[in-house]
Amino acid sequence: MNISSFDDLVLAARQQSQPQQMLFVFATAELPDDATPERRAEFDQGVGGALVPAMCVDKAIDEISDFPAIKREACQFAMNWRVLFASSLSGTGNQPPADEKIKSALDRMVESIKLGSFVNMIVFNDAGQAITLD
Repeated sequence: MNISSFDDLVLAARQQSQPQQMLFVFATAELPDDATPERRAEFDQGVGGALVPAMCVDKAIDEISDFPAIKREACQFAMNWRVLFASSLSGTGNQPPADEKIKSALDRMVESIKLGSFVNMIVFNDAGQAITLD
């Protein structure tokens, strides 16, 4: 299945044979102190900067309705996030993944984002569309 939107991801997760725990890391963008005037101008227009993990959350697939609901929930924390990194963790034996596995997976996601490695994650913009990061 080609996942081009957040809703595609939710649909794919619901089709899995084992319970899925969705893992999300909301990231903000920061500009280095030594940024050039050109980079600052681009950043002011929403381009560039370094992605910084700001908030993690996990949700069982049945706790998710659609992207606007996730966006509203994130905005309750007054966080100005730029992108959403998403992944999933599969349960076994028709049981959801253990809390320790969820925490470990979220920690790995955060560390990977800090290193600029986005393997096994789908990145969404604030409209819920999948994007590619350069």
